[in-house]
Amino acid sequence: MNTILENIDDTELSAVKREIKEALKNNSLTTAAFKIQEYLEEINNVELNIAVTGETGSGKSTFVNAFRGMKYNDEGAAPTGVVETTIEAKAYPHPKYPNMNVWDLPGIGTANFKPEEYLQKVEFDRFDFFIIVSSERFRANDITLAKEIQKMKKKFYFVRSKIDNDMKAEGRKEKFDQDKTLETIRQYCIKGLEDQGLGSPKVFLISSFDLGLYDFPDLEETMEKELPDHKRHVLLLSIPNLTRKINQRKKEAFKANMWRLAFVSGIVAAIPIPGLSFAVDVSILVFEVQRYYHAFGLDDESLQSLANRTNVSVEELKAVLKSPLNQKKINKDVIVKLLQSVALSAVTMAEYLLSNIPIVGSIAATGISFSTTYFMLRKCLNELADDAHNVLMKALMANE
Repeated sequence: MNTILENIDDTELSAVKREIKEALKNNSLTTAAFKIQEYLEEINNVELNIAVTGETGSGKSTFVNAFRGMKYNDEGAAPTGVVETTIEAKAYPHPKYPNMNVWDLPGIGTANFKPEEYLQKVEFDRFDFFIIVSSERFRANDITLAKEIQKMKKKFYFVRSKIDNDMKAEGRKEKFDQDKTLETIRQYCIKGLEDQGLGSPKVFLISSFDLGLYDFPDLEETMEKELPDHKRHVLLLSIPNLTRKINQRKKEAFKANMWRLAFVSGIVAAIPIPGLSFAVDVSILVFEVQRYYHAFGLDDESLQSLANRTNVSVEELKAVLKSPLNQKKINKDVIVKLLQSVALSAVTMAEYLLSNIPIVGSIAATGISFSTTYFMLRKCLNELADDAHNVLMKALMANE
């Protein structure tokens, strides 16, 4: 019990987390299990709504697609073009995480969307934060919108898009220095915003055709830190594995959730019904390992996207995968094979026999099931996180 309590961070407790901790302190295991299930359902159903706005032609729709890991010609992609293609606010769900919606908003300053009435028309309250995109300097409409968002106490982020075009143009000059050029563009944008009365703005330089370049990882980390705890998880899982840092943060987020799943497994183990605990454990593992697999970008679609971006073939990327969990579909059969070792079979039988012994046996069965599920989750997480790291290193090294 003490081990479980140690995993609950007092500094960032939601109402449900506080109730779980209180139930554990009072040895009310059934109540704690119910609250944990409530918490898991809560985080799995959290919605995140991100608004992407800016002036016509700034590259909003291209950024919306990139943020969702999609190309302009993919099914479900936001339409793009050299003229304004967005005539009304439209939500584009993430293909793997449908609770995460990236909204493509009409350009500011168009006839139907004047700055002073813009926020009301796009229903401001439904968005968690705004990303204001510009392909050049930020203009009066961008500033007006930012100030209105500021008044309403919501977060916004300035994104200077199409940086790849600037780098190509500047790269033709003699003595081209990419870092100095990027800093020049950044400071030019910041000065323009400060001159319009926005104090200490931060501007992120982005190429929507390759989010791994420039400032996107910094933008993602900033957004993540400034979101509430339950929404932070949704954003982190949906972001492509662009850097080792993102890969590690995903691993830590999943690791922090393991004890809750293992605890539910332990409570079920105390119920003396043959096969019930094993069935629940398999369900927990299937669900969670599927989440690891997709969040780390090990599915075929994610590997193909990385291959397209880095010019490393999918076959080369798959060659560095070592875990047997790398399947086209993580299902019950895959997990059962993983569990069918002599040691774990013996543990499962001992767990069932102990659950039939009143009080002491049930407590022992709970401990065994908790430990077994926690061990298996940790093993699967480590294997898939390592594979994700290997894939990323293969792609990065090939492009050095």
